Amino acid sequence: MHPLLVQYRAVVVKEVRQTVRDKRVLALLTVAPLIQLFVLGFAVNFDVRHVPTAVVDRDRSQESRAHSSSLLASDTLELTAEPLDERAAEQLLENGEAAVALVFPPDFQRNLLRGERAQVQALVDGSDPVRSAAAANAVALHAAERSVQRMREQAQARGEAPPSPPVELVPRVLYNPTLSTAVYVVPGIMAMLLLIVTTVTMSMGLARERESGTLEQLQVTPLRPGVLMVGKVTPFVVIGLVDVGLALAVGAWVFGVPLRGNLWLVAGATLLYVMSTLGVGLLIATLSRTQQQAFVGGFLFLLPAVLLSGVLTPLRAMPDWLAWLTWLNPVRYYVEVLRGVLLKGASLADLWRQLLLLALFGAAVLTVASRRFHKTAA
Repeated sequence: MHPLLVQYRAVVVKEVRQTVRDKRVLALLTVAPLIQLFVLGFAVNFDVRHVPTAVVDRDRSQESRAHSSSLLASDTLELTAEPLDERAAEQLLENGEAAVALVFPPDFQRNLLRGERAQVQALVDGSDPVRSAAAANAVALHAAERSVQRMREQAQARGEAPPSPPVELVPRVLYNPTLSTAVYVVPGIMAMLLLIVTTVTMSMGLARERESGTLEQLQVTPLRPGVLMVGKVTPFVVIGLVDVGLALAVGAWVFGVPLRGNLWLVAGATLLYVMSTLGVGLLIATLSRTQQQAFVGGFLFLLPAVLLSGVLTPLRAMPDWLAWLTWLNPVRYYVEVLRGVLLKGASLADLWRQLLLLALFGAAVLTVASRRFHKTAA
């Protein structure tokens, strides 16, 4: 066997034994990501249901009660209070006891019977934009449906043919028909957890060896710096691939994430992604002298990488002056590949740009990190 292969195998065996021997590190690399996937998969939920709603019915008529019951029939709005006036309703919004207040005016039924416009005021708490938008859309959609229904009833009462809208919208939701938040979020959580496992653990591990003097002892041996670096990275690459396999199984079994595309494409993208994140971790380790510095450096990279990746918020919602930074973020490309392959069944022809940019980023950061590592090892 070639001497370099012998050295490489020795470093890999040493790293594997050290990782297996430390039960805390082993649990951090394998068990902790699965637990976090369970917790975050259920906790991160953009589905808006049971919004606390107050109803101010100043008309107290059959029509106002019918409209109120129809609005509250879905699981979007939930009746929590029936104040007497708008001031009391605003107080409930201010105290957080309600997020929506519906106000029916005293002439609501009379206007409907006369064929005039009947208005319902909806007071919405805008401090939570997601919930407020969902509640406002639910009220607006209900008003439109009731208006069409009312027009048809009036036409039938006059013996006329019920009017039909000139344009009819027939929605068809692809890839995620139930609009499940977990199906969209879980692939992003996988990328985020893999980033934590590889970047932070790699940087802190090397910093710990530098503090204890183990790294200096290895550097005075005949081991070449390149062999030492690759040998230290290899176990983390394998662990990253295993973590992704476990996360895919949990995502499909627990959260219903579809596996529509080629999983070998996911494996290849994962390998490129892990090499990129490990390169960042190695670079942070070469710039740090203590574990504390490595942890802070990993956190300073982790937070912007997640926020600028599209894991939780759409990239198109970002301002132009900030959006260009996402092109330097490997998490973005990996998330796009995961969602494209798993949810849409995308192929290599659809995702070659993301894979190419991911490979270029990995090659660049590994080149810089390896030069820094060789310099510190010299």
